[in-house]
Amino acid sequence: MNALSALWGALVEAWQEVRIHRTRVLLSLIGVGVAVCALSSVVGLAGIVEQAMRESDERWGGRPALIAVHPMGEDAASEERIQATWATILKRHDIQYSSKVGNTSLPVQFRDGVTSVMAQTVDPDFATMHRTVVKDGRWFRSADEAVLAPPIIVNEAFWRRLGSPALATHPTATVLDGELKVTALVIGVVKTPESPDDATAIVLNSSLDRLAASQTRPFEPPSREAWVPPEVATPLVSAITAEFDQALGKDVVSVDRTDYMANRDRDPLLPLKLGVGGIAVLILLLGALGLVNIAMVTVRHRIREIGVRRSFGATSARVFFAVMMESVVATVVAGAAGVALSVLVVKNPWVEERLSQGMISDMPPFPVEAAVLGLVAATAVGALAGLLPALVAVRVKVIDAIRY
Repeated sequence: MNALSALWGALVEAWQEVRIHRTRVLLSLIGVGVAVCALSSVVGLAGIVEQAMRESDERWGGRPALIAVHPMGEDAASEERIQATWATILKRHDIQYSSKVGNTSLPVQFRDGVTSVMAQTVDPDFATMHRTVVKDGRWFRSADEAVLAPPIIVNEAFWRRLGSPALATHPTATVLDGELKVTALVIGVVKTPESPDDATAIVLNSSLDRLAASQTRPFEPPSREAWVPPEVATPLVSAITAEFDQALGKDVVSVDRTDYMANRDRDPLLPLKLGVGGIAVLILLLGALGLVNIAMVTVRHRIREIGVRRSFGATSARVFFAVMMESVVATVVAGAAGVALSVLVVKNPWVEERLSQGMISDMPPFPVEAAVLGLVAATAVGALAGLLPALVAVRVKVIDAIRY
């Protein structure tokens, strides 16, 4: 109880000293507040960049863990057998997310002529598995497979060549099938930073025959993809391989993980995290150095005050703790202000948009660890900055301090 009373008394005394010397404290803590703000902001902004890098990797290779099955033969008859075996595997292992993925070309009639457009054929689960970002409109639904006009999703270049119509007006695109013209309903526009000048489209596998049955042929046999929990990915790859070998024979398909975490022993974003950590430590050291210099000057000017306290019975421990806690209390307040300012900076919509370029589907919140790190750093800086002045204050002789 006495220890708690002594601690509370020291805190109250430290806060009173901060209020009395508020001008000096304010000037000395500006650097700490800025340093903590910079520290928390660097960690928070790094979280957004990390999420952008992760989602970019997941768009290309899929979310962890994504298993891909690639046919190794071009026998058209084997496609039906592969699909039948794949359907059995999905049911047996209770795989919830899967998609058949292929690539083809569609002759599309634009205002300036006919263009052969690269098209990716997918199933509705593909967007979830690859974090596809739909800028306007929507992604495919299961009910779209029964729609009379085949739905398609286009990129921004395709959309501009259509004249950038409002999706609420249900715009269409004309796909040529020999002498026939097939009307496709544009339901969404995807954000694609790569090849922004090339028109591309995404279509459902079930709609491909209706779009251009006589001319459209896949460039290569389509692959199959499944999104499964990472902890079961390795044994599941072995099981799927064995089941395909048993049903179709060896070397008919290859089964591998394609997500960015496959075959990696360490975090691929570790270099980014180490770089951010190094910058944060440097910022913190610069803030601490400035505070130590100011604290030393302050103690030199308070030697007479310290001597008077000692003459009235203040122990060395009380003087030491009071001087150090004054620095700690002040830096904690400055740290809280710095963290608050950091939240305003990191979560500013303009900053988020510039960093994400509209390609982050799950914008991360301000990381709790950044706020905690800022407050802990402020407390540590206050303790370290107050340690040396406190030692100097303890070494002051009463008679010399009174004469000072």
